[in-house]
Amino acid sequence: MSEIKIRSAVPDDAEKLLSIYAPYVTETAITFEYDVPSEEEFRARIEKTLAVYPFIVAVCDGTIVGYAYASRFSERKAYDFSVELSVYIDKNYHGKGLGRRLYSEMENRLSLMHITNLYAKIAATPRKDDLYLTDGSILFHAAMGFETVGKFTSCAYKFGEWYDMVYMEKRIVQR
Repeated sequence: MSEIKIRSAVPDDAEKLLSIYAPYVTETAITFEYDVPSEEEFRARIEKTLAVYPFIVAVCDGTIVGYAYASRFSERKAYDFSVELSVYIDKNYHGKGLGRRLYSEMENRLSLMHITNLYAKIAATPRKDDLYLTDGSILFHAAMGFETVGKFTSCAYKFGEWYDMVYMEKRIVQR
């Protein structure tokens, strides 16, 4: 694999980012969206995020192969030092360390913004033979230093199956 460069996303990345995200919507239970957003809607999501938080992309040979972004953890002012993270990698680049690179860069950028806590909402399945979801995301986050802090049971329904949702947390500033 060629050298990977990390840069801030721009709204014009919407088409490529959407091509990475769409299979997660249509083929997996990793996201609980049912419908792939339009390019215009995805562009608006990028713009909204960039107004407040980092949204970064991994680029290999001039092509975006993954992305990560932070979003507001909760609307109440007291939560302003906590964010939710999301990461999506092109399926042809899984297992190459891109998620780790993106999350490490996000952690650096967010610490400069005085963010103290990182959260991830992760789809989980109680079934070992699930066609749409593995425990890969939970294992990835655990390897990145996140700890499970909560679980919602059978809270989402997709592909005719009920899924759990796990909250994981990482404190990047100790108090």
